[in-house]
Amino acid sequence: MPENAMDYYGADGLLYCGKCQTPKEALFPKGLVLMGKNKHPVECDCHKAERERQEATVKEQKHLDLVRRLKEDGFSDSVMQNWTFANDNGRSPQIRHAHRYVEQWQTVRTENLGLLLWGGVGTGKSFLAGCIANALMEQEVPVRMTNFARILNELNGSFSGRNEVVDKLCRFPLLIIDDFGMERGTEYALEQIYNIVDSRYRSRKPLIVTTNLTLDEIRHPQDTAHARIYDRLLEMCVPISCIGVSLRRETAQEKLERLKELIG
Repeated sequence: MPENAMDYYGADGLLYCGKCQTPKEALFPKGLVLMGKNKHPVECDCHKAERERQEATVKEQKHLDLVRRLKEDGFSDSVMQNWTFANDNGRSPQIRHAHRYVEQWQTVRTENLGLLLWGGVGTGKSFLAGCIANALMEQEVPVRMTNFARILNELNGSFSGRNEVVDKLCRFPLLIIDDFGMERGTEYALEQIYNIVDSRYRSRKPLIVTTNLTLDEIRHPQDTAHARIYDRLLEMCVPISCIGVSLRRETAQEKLERLKELIG
Protein backbone atom coordinates (compact mmCIF):
# COMPACT_ATOMS: atom_id res chain seq x y z
CA MET A 1 0.00 0.00 0.00
CA PRO A 2 1.20 3.56 -0.76
CA GLU A 3 2.43 5.49 2.28
CA ASN A 4 0.70 8.63 1.03
CA ALA A 5 -3.01 8.45 0.31
CA MET A 6 -2.51 10.49 -2.88
CA ASP A 7 0.16 8.14 -4.27
CA TYR A 8 -0.86 5.53 -6.80
CA TYR A 9 0.45 2.66 -8.88
CA GLY A 10 0.85 3.20 -12.60
CA ALA A 11 0.24 0.79 -15.44
CA ASP A 12 3.94 -0.16 -15.27
CA GLY A 13 3.48 -1.36 -11.70
CA LEU A 14 5.58 1.44 -10.22
CA LEU A 15 4.51 3.71 -7.39
CA TYR A 16 3.87 7.32 -8.44
CA CYS A 17 3.66 10.52 -6.38
CA GLY A 18 0.11 11.78 -6.20
CA LYS A 19 1.38 15.37 -6.05
CA CYS A 20 3.79 15.60 -8.98
CA GLN A 21 2.84 12.42 -10.86
CA THR A 22 6.44 11.25 -11.19
CA PRO A 23 7.75 7.80 -10.14
CA LYS A 24 8.75 7.02 -6.58
CA GLU A 25 10.11 3.65 -7.69
CA ALA A 26 12.31 2.34 -10.52
CA LEU A 27 13.08 -1.14 -11.86
CA PHE A 28 16.52 -2.63 -11.27
CA PRO A 29 18.48 -2.76 -14.56
CA LYS A 30 18.61 -5.89 -16.70
CA GLY A 31 15.74 -7.52 -14.84
CA LEU A 32 17.82 -7.86 -11.70
CA VAL A 33 15.99 -9.12 -8.60
CA LEU A 34 17.36 -8.45 -5.10
CA MET A 35 15.84 -10.01 -2.00
CA GLY A 36 12.77 -10.93 -4.00
CA LYS A 37 12.26 -7.40 -5.35
CA ASN A 38 12.75 -6.11 -8.89
CA LYS A 39 12.41 -2.40 -8.04
CA HIS A 40 13.85 0.19 -5.66
CA PRO A 41 12.79 3.59 -4.25
CA VAL A 42 13.67 6.81 -6.13
CA GLU A 43 12.95 10.49 -5.51
CA CYS A 44 9.92 11.94 -7.17
CA ASP A 45 10.31 15.43 -8.65
CA CYS A 46 8.60 17.32 -5.83
CA HIS A 47 10.57 15.49 -3.13
CA LYS A 48 13.82 16.20 -5.00
CA ALA A 49 12.90 19.89 -5.39
CA GLU A 50 12.14 20.18 -1.66
CA ARG A 51 15.39 18.44 -0.71
CA GLU A 52 17.39 20.72 -3.01
CA ARG A 53 15.60 23.78 -1.57
CA GLN A 54 16.48 22.74 1.97
CA GLU A 55 20.08 22.00 0.98
CA ALA A 56 20.34 25.40 -0.71
CA THR A 57 18.98 27.09 2.43
CA VAL A 58 21.52 25.29 4.63
CA LYS A 59 24.32 26.10 2.17
CA GLU A 60 23.36 29.77 2.06
CA GLN A 61 23.24 29.96 5.86
CA LYS A 62 26.68 28.34 6.12
CA HIS A 63 27.96 30.85 3.57
CA LEU A 64 26.49 33.81 5.48
CA ASP A 65 27.93 32.52 8.76
CA LEU A 66 31.38 32.12 7.18
CA VAL A 67 31.29 35.60 5.62
CA ARG A 68 30.25 37.07 8.98
CA ARG A 69 33.20 35.35 10.71
CA LEU A 70 35.60 36.46 7.97
CA LYS A 71 34.52 40.08 8.36
CA GLU A 72 34.72 39.95 12.16
CA ASP A 73 38.24 38.55 11.91
CA GLY A 74 39.30 40.54 8.84
CA PHE A 75 38.48 44.13 9.75
CA SER A 76 40.17 46.08 12.52
CA ASP A 77 37.10 48.38 12.67
CA SER A 78 33.50 47.20 12.21
CA VAL A 79 32.62 50.35 10.22
CA MET A 80 34.71 48.90 7.38
CA GLN A 81 32.00 46.31 6.81
CA ASN A 82 29.94 49.13 5.26
CA TRP A 83 32.61 49.96 2.68
CA THR A 84 31.04 48.02 -0.17
CA PHE A 85 30.41 48.46 -3.87
CA ALA A 86 26.70 48.60 -3.06
CA ASN A 87 27.33 51.69 -0.90
CA ASP A 88 29.46 53.47 -3.51
CA ASN A 89 28.21 56.99 -4.22
CA GLY A 90 29.67 57.00 -7.74
CA ARG A 91 32.02 59.91 -7.09
CA SER A 92 35.30 58.03 -7.30
CA PRO A 93 36.44 57.25 -10.86
CA GLN A 94 38.98 54.81 -9.40
CA ILE A 95 36.18 52.48 -8.30
CA ARG A 96 36.52 50.70 -11.64
CA HIS A 97 40.02 49.59 -10.61
CA ALA A 98 38.60 48.06 -7.44
CA HIS A 99 35.92 46.22 -9.43
CA ARG A 100 38.50 44.87 -11.87
CA TYR A 101 40.80 43.75 -9.06
CA VAL A 102 38.01 41.63 -7.59
CA GLU A 103 37.02 40.29 -11.02
CA GLN A 104 40.63 39.30 -11.74
CA TRP A 105 41.32 38.00 -8.23
CA GLN A 106 42.48 34.52 -9.23
CA THR A 107 45.04 36.02 -11.62
CA VAL A 108 46.30 38.79 -9.33
CA ARG A 109 46.61 36.28 -6.50
CA THR A 110 48.58 33.84 -8.63
CA GLU A 111 50.85 36.59 -9.97
CA ASN A 112 51.15 38.36 -6.59
CA LEU A 113 49.89 41.72 -7.86
CA GLY A 114 49.00 44.34 -5.27
CA LEU A 115 47.80 47.95 -5.32
CA LEU A 116 49.25 51.16 -3.90
CA LEU A 117 46.35 53.60 -3.53
CA TRP A 118 47.89 57.03 -2.98
CA GLY A 119 46.51 60.55 -2.71
CA GLY A 120 45.31 63.22 -0.32
CA VAL A 121 43.19 62.87 2.80
CA GLY A 122 39.54 62.02 2.23
CA THR A 123 39.80 60.99 -1.43
CA GLY A 124 38.25 57.57 -0.86
CA LYS A 125 41.35 55.34 -0.81
CA SER A 126 40.30 53.41 2.27
CA PHE A 127 36.78 53.01 0.90
CA LEU A 128 38.14 51.51 -2.33
CA ALA A 129 40.28 49.06 -0.38
CA GLY A 130 37.33 48.19 1.84
CA CYS A 131 35.16 47.50 -1.22
CA ILE A 132 37.75 45.01 -2.44
CA ALA A 133 38.01 43.39 0.99
CA ASN A 134 34.24 43.04 1.44
CA ALA A 135 33.69 41.70 -2.08
CA LEU A 136 36.38 39.06 -1.69
CA MET A 137 35.19 38.02 1.77
CA GLU A 138 31.71 37.61 0.31
CA GLN A 139 33.37 35.14 -2.08
CA GLU A 140 34.74 33.37 1.05
CA VAL A 141 38.30 34.69 0.54
CA PRO A 142 39.93 35.57 3.89
CA VAL A 143 41.21 39.17 3.91
CA ARG A 144 42.82 41.22 6.68
CA MET A 145 42.46 45.02 6.58
CA THR A 146 44.35 46.88 9.28
CA ASN A 147 47.08 49.50 9.73
CA PHE A 148 50.66 49.45 10.93
CA ALA A 149 49.81 51.23 14.19
CA ARG A 150 47.57 48.29 15.16
CA ILE A 151 50.13 45.77 13.93
CA LEU A 152 52.86 47.38 16.02
CA ASN A 153 50.56 47.24 19.06
CA GLU A 154 49.97 43.54 18.38
CA LEU A 155 53.72 42.97 18.12
CA ASN A 156 54.37 44.78 21.37
CA GLY A 157 51.58 42.93 23.17
CA SER A 158 52.29 39.48 21.80
CA PHE A 159 53.38 36.87 24.33
CA SER A 160 54.24 34.36 21.63
CA GLY A 161 56.65 36.61 19.75
CA ARG A 162 56.89 38.58 16.54
CA ASN A 163 56.97 35.55 14.27
CA GLU A 164 53.47 34.42 15.16
CA VAL A 165 52.00 37.87 14.45
CA VAL A 166 53.83 38.04 11.10
CA ASP A 167 52.91 34.47 10.20
CA LYS A 168 49.23 35.13 10.92
CA LEU A 169 49.25 38.17 8.62
CA CYS A 170 50.94 36.15 5.89
CA ARG A 171 48.30 33.43 6.08
CA PHE A 172 45.64 35.77 4.67
CA PRO A 173 45.38 35.50 0.87
CA LEU A 174 45.11 39.31 0.79
CA LEU A 175 46.51 41.79 3.31
CA ILE A 176 45.42 45.45 3.22
CA ILE A 177 47.45 48.06 5.11
CA ASP A 178 45.43 51.25 5.53
CA ASP A 179 46.89 54.73 6.14
CA PHE A 180 50.48 53.67 5.53
CA GLY A 181 52.97 56.37 6.54
CA MET A 182 50.90 57.67 9.47
CA GLU A 183 52.72 55.59 12.08
CA ARG A 184 55.68 56.79 14.15
CA GLY A 185 58.92 56.47 12.21
CA THR A 186 61.12 55.13 14.98
CA GLU A 187 63.93 52.77 14.08
CA TYR A 188 62.07 49.89 15.74
CA ALA A 189 58.81 50.70 13.96
CA LEU A 190 60.47 50.99 10.55
CA GLU A 191 62.25 47.67 11.07
CA GLN A 192 58.97 45.95 11.94
CA ILE A 193 57.18 47.54 9.00
CA TYR A 194 59.88 46.31 6.65
CA ASN A 195 59.68 42.82 8.15
CA ILE A 196 55.92 42.70 7.56
CA VAL A 197 56.18 43.93 3.96
CA ASP A 198 59.16 41.69 3.20
CA SER A 199 57.51 38.63 4.76
CA ARG A 200 54.45 39.30 2.65
CA TYR A 201 56.67 39.56 -0.42
CA ARG A 202 58.41 36.27 0.33
CA SER A 203 55.09 34.53 0.96
CA ARG A 204 54.10 35.51 -2.61
CA LYS A 205 50.73 36.83 -1.55
CA PRO A 206 49.38 40.22 -2.69
CA LEU A 207 49.32 43.37 -0.61
CA ILE A 208 47.16 46.48 -0.94
CA VAL A 209 48.35 49.70 0.69
CA THR A 210 46.58 53.05 1.06
CA THR A 211 48.66 56.13 1.84
CA ASN A 212 48.46 59.93 2.00
CA LEU A 213 52.05 60.07 0.75
CA THR A 214 52.60 61.30 -2.80
CA LEU A 215 54.10 58.99 -5.38
CA ASP A 216 57.10 61.32 -5.54
CA GLU A 217 57.66 60.92 -1.78
CA ILE A 218 57.49 57.16 -2.16
CA ARG A 219 59.89 57.12 -5.09
CA HIS A 220 62.31 59.50 -3.41
CA PRO A 221 62.41 58.50 0.30
CA GLN A 222 64.18 60.55 2.94
CA ASP A 223 66.52 57.81 4.17
CA THR A 224 67.68 54.24 3.68
CA ALA A 225 65.22 52.80 6.21
CA HIS A 226 62.26 54.21 4.29
CA ALA A 227 63.88 53.45 0.94
CA ARG A 228 63.94 49.70 1.41
CA ILE A 229 60.29 49.70 2.55
CA TYR A 230 59.13 51.83 -0.37
CA ASP A 231 61.22 49.88 -2.90
CA ARG A 232 59.59 46.65 -1.74
CA LEU A 233 56.12 48.21 -1.95
CA LEU A 234 56.70 49.48 -5.49
CA GLU A 235 57.96 46.04 -6.44
CA MET A 236 54.74 44.43 -5.15
CA CYS A 237 52.08 47.05 -5.82
CA VAL A 238 50.79 48.96 -8.84
CA PRO A 239 50.39 52.67 -7.94
CA ILE A 240 46.92 54.14 -8.50
CA SER A 241 46.40 57.85 -8.06
CA CYS A 242 43.43 58.88 -5.91
CA ILE A 243 44.08 62.62 -6.23
CA GLY A 244 40.91 64.66 -6.40
CA VAL A 245 38.32 66.52 -4.38
CA SER A 246 38.18 65.42 -0.77
CA LEU A 247 35.00 63.36 -0.49
CA ARG A 248 34.98 63.95 3.26
CA ARG A 249 35.09 67.70 2.78
CA GLU A 250 32.43 67.50 0.09
CA THR A 251 30.17 65.41 2.33
CA ALA A 252 30.70 67.82 5.22
CA GLN A 253 29.76 70.74 2.96
CA GLU A 254 26.59 68.95 1.84
CA LYS A 255 25.63 68.34 5.47
CA LEU A 256 26.22 72.00 6.27
CA GLU A 257 24.05 73.12 3.35
CA ARG A 258 21.34 70.68 4.40
CA LEU A 259 21.43 71.96 7.99
CA LYS A 260 21.14 75.55 6.74
CA GLU A 261 18.15 74.50 4.69
CA LEU A 262 16.49 72.82 7.67
CA ILE A 263 17.00 75.55 10.24
CA GLY A 264 16.56 78.45 7.85
